[in-house]
Amino acid sequence: MNRLLAAVGRRLLGGYSLAFFAFLYLPIALIVVYSFNANPINMMIWSGGTLDWYRSLFGLSTSLSENALYVESTDQLLASLRTSLVVALCTTTLSTLVGTLTALALARHRFRLQGFYRVLLYMPMLMPDIVLGIALLIFFVGIGMPLGKGSIIIGHCTFLISYVFLIVSARLAGMDTRLEEASADLGASPWTTFRRITLPQILPGVIGGALLAFIISMDDLVITYFIAGVDSTTLPVFIYGMIRRGIKPEINAIATLLLIASLAIAAAGLYLRNRKPATAKEDSHG
Repeated sequence: MNRLLAAVGRRLLGGYSLAFFAFLYLPIALIVVYSFNANPINMMIWSGGTLDWYRSLFGLSTSLSENALYVESTDQLLASLRTSLVVALCTTTLSTLVGTLTALALARHRFRLQGFYRVLLYMPMLMPDIVLGIALLIFFVGIGMPLGKGSIIIGHCTFLISYVFLIVSARLAGMDTRLEEASADLGASPWTTFRRITLPQILPGVIGGALLAFIISMDDLVITYFIAGVDSTTLPVFIYGMIRRGIKPEINAIATLLLIASLAIAAAGLYLRNRKPATAKEDSHG
């Protein structure tokens, strides 16, 4: 009886897992598949495969008629992509620098209300995006700051610093502090110890945090929607504007390209985050 119940439980658990992953990933798979659909009228009716929707995104010649092209302006699409890249690069640089320094400060120094300060750093990650977006909008309007690339960069840094801090802190928690102590005992200055001992060991975590910050900044919609100016449309906001006027075939191609880029960067970030630091023995052999 117990074996029968265990077998039924395993089957139910397997079926639930299969249904759960299908619910999550089947819509994404459909987007990728229908991005190659040649039907310009109804993207849910398969009419053969084509790469024309991808070609049209880059302004290349296609076999589609002018009436079948849905992107209002390739220049607007590329402009929104450039805005997203500029914002993501600036945000990644600032959030990585501040988040890494904050993680080092909390890991190496003790002060009053340190636990409370850590909770404050986690709050932007736990706060709903719409609440944070509205709060940032009220703040920028209240201080008279014009909405644009600057407001988007500041807004993204408010929560991406927390992500970088979390990843670098995890890297510091697994770091052997005896190497730093040995460096100090041998007369090395704090800067030399940081440059030659600390930084090489936490560098995979720093790079992983930077890649994660970059991809989150590129993909963010809710917060950016509230704090972006008229002339600072990012790619997710541009895609959202296209969807509001109807689901168009080229949206699938754009979403597929973003999905591929996100997966590649996220995979690189996770690999660097989980990469084990080199030991002193390995360093001596190298």
